[in-house]
Amino acid sequence: MAKGWRDGGSVLRVVGVGDAIPLEVAASYRARTRGLLGRDGITGALLLTPAGSVHTFGMRFAIDVAYLDRRLEVIALTTMVPGRLGLPRLRSRHVLEAEAGSMAAWGLRTGSRVDIGEPGRPERLSRG
Repeated sequence: MAKGWRDGGSVLRVVGVGDAIPLEVAASYRARTRGLLGRDGITGALLLTPAGSVHTFGMRFAIDVAYLDRRLEVIALTTMVPGRLGLPRLRSRHVLEAEAGSMAAWGLRTGSRVDIGEPGRPERLSRG
């Protein structure tokens, strides 16, 4: 498991844009491998860490994918339909997944920065 990251619930905020978004963190190998497979949707987003690429084989719905660098800045955004293999992003340290259309609604775009925090606590969590 990556230092400082644990599987579980959290919140996501797009810096300078809006409200807290429910977030699931998948930091263990098992949680990252499972990801969104077998689900019919997700409320909020899923953070895979560490991760540099994703696939949608076995997925039931299209997803938005944001590749984040170590500073939690979005370096690339794409929408993927089921049955695709995403291109690896060399500077990506984390991947954020959500239902297709969600990220645009949140105001997330390339160059945006996100904060990850605990539910009910607005401050950013430090990640080693």
